[in-house]
Amino acid sequence: MAKRGASGYPARVLLASDQAVRRPDRIHAPEGLPYFTRGDGAAWTPIGHNDAITWPELSPLFRRRDPAAVERHLLWLRDHGVTCIRLMLEYCHGEHRYFERPVGRFVPNMVRLWDDLFELLEKTGLRVLLTPYDTFFMWIRWRHHPYNRANGGVCASRGSWLTCPDTRAAIKDRLGFASDRWGGSPALFAWDLWNEIHPAHGGNDPAAAAPFIDDVGSWLRTREIERRGYANLQTVSVFGPELINHPALVEPIFRHPGLDFANTHLYEKGTIDAPRDTVAPALAVARLMQKAVQDAGTGRAVFDSEHGPIHSFKDKKRTLPEAFDDEYFRHIQWAHLASGGAGGGMRWPNRHPHVLTAGMRQAQQVLAQFLPRIDWTSFRRRNLTDELHCDDAGLALVGCGDEAQAIVWAVRTDSLSPEGTVRSKELAPPATLRIPGLANGAYRVTAYDTRHGNAAGSYEAESRDGMLCVTTAPIERDLVFAIRTTAPGEAQA
Repeated sequence: MAKRGASGYPARVLLASDQAVRRPDRIHAPEGLPYFTRGDGAAWTPIGHNDAITWPELSPLFRRRDPAAVERHLLWLRDHGVTCIRLMLEYCHGEHRYFERPVGRFVPNMVRLWDDLFELLEKTGLRVLLTPYDTFFMWIRWRHHPYNRANGGVCASRGSWLTCPDTRAAIKDRLGFASDRWGGSPALFAWDLWNEIHPAHGGNDPAAAAPFIDDVGSWLRTREIERRGYANLQTVSVFGPELINHPALVEPIFRHPGLDFANTHLYEKGTIDAPRDTVAPALAVARLMQKAVQDAGTGRAVFDSEHGPIHSFKDKKRTLPEAFDDEYFRHIQWAHLASGGAGGGMRWPNRHPHVLTAGMRQAQQVLAQFLPRIDWTSFRRRNLTDELHCDDAGLALVGCGDEAQAIVWAVRTDSLSPEGTVRSKELAPPATLRIPGLANGAYRVTAYDTRHGNAAGSYEAESRDGMLCVTTAPIERDLVFAIRTTAPGEAQA
């Protein structure tokens, strides 16, 4: 029988990785580089999605109903290019998955579930972006939550989560517990300290965000360094539209000195949240990510850790047709990457059942296969979308680049079907792309088929006076281009 601690949950069996201070596979966000690396210097990219311990693919872990099924699923994800899952330590859609009940008592069944999940993540080589609270349902169902003072908890109102001293102490206690137990695992990618931080969580004052990050983030970082010799990466997520409603949130979300990378949730009314075609949402992502990349700066990684057709699914009670949704997903993924985001973004399923489709997994696999075509460990990109040009007026271009590399995604805007998907334009003319910012010299331009995951053409081109021009075969639907210098000493993927 497993040894039990004072709180009644089994003591975790420490893996060898718990003892190692400098693990070669720990994820880093190197200063000045807007992408991630492992401790051994190799590039690492978050490819994944949002999941939850109550949703179909992970729910068999509760009470150890079928851990083998979860392991098979994680292996399947890994084989499809997935590297990371975003999860909430507590998903309180109902009454039976609270992580603490009452405050300060960590529920044994939940601790065991997370022990098992971390063990499976380590075994399969996947990682988790972990946030301690499901703030959406915590807000909606506050009258039931154990933190509510009316239930014997520590907080008088949901409007004081960020500012109440007793609540702040409980938050630190939860993070401290999680860090002590799982913070040494190679499966932990980073802490998302607060899910969708919002002025309403701090007395409707956007200024409440920065002091919360200052206090909680620095406390956790200090604790981890003292106990383990290093601190795991930290970020804070935000519901994207709130950046428009409250511009003051831009500074703490994208540029807070205590955070390691920037994180946003891409929801936009009428495009992303309730799509009527598969192109407009992707171009909205390109526009929003362009702003995010600019706000974060050229030396800080930024990515979307939550997006999807939330209004269609949650409010209209409509699950998008699978073929349409697969293309919507794929287009958003490439718009995100080509804008300068790390990876392809992380979908909130918003489907019934609440899982990603096989087509979406295939799209992630194609993304993983494309990644080696860029040297991410040296790519100090800036967003180029407004500076890209093409003589085919039926194409929209999204891209980013530096002096030696660039990524450009081209998608047709003039051949939508009645269903809102892109039809192949078989009579499309050859396309001449003009890409600025590359140092003068020779380049290889590789066209990549985003649907089937294969090279669709390779071209030699030259940049002159800071402009590279390349004429490609006709672009009938969409293609992504990897552009790399062929200067001596430059490795080619």
